[in-house]
Amino acid sequence: MAKKKKKDEEREERITNEIIVDAYGPEEQAMGWYYYLQEQCCFPFTATCIKHRAISPLIEGDEIDILEMAPEEECEHEMFVFTRWKPKDLAIPLSQVKPISPTDEETKEAVGDWHYWIEQGHQL
Repeated sequence: MAKKKKKDEEREERITNEIIVDAYGPEEQAMGWYYYLQEQCCFPFTATCIKHRAISPLIEGDEIDILEMAPEEECEHEMFVFTRWKPKDLAIPLSQVKPISPTDEETKEAVGDWHYWIEQGHQL
């Protein structure tokens, strides 16, 4: 489990009052996150891999294009995004990547919100 970051009251308020407001359980939280990220992120954007995950072929430092959110049914327990990988698109965990310049502030903030929530020990 990742080390908890210091509480960020602004993020906490946004997550509670905008993203998971009225969510009664993990399924509703997942859909809150999904639609928030879908609306706030300006796809496509360039990102860098910030950590290795056993479920992904990416390694730390890889630079990739994030094309769009994966389908809703793939995001019921974790948020996934599509990247180009060989001849097909591949869904990778959003927690594995970080937007890099030039990316709009809304995308950086939304992805940062997801990373923060995960680092606080929350799960879907």
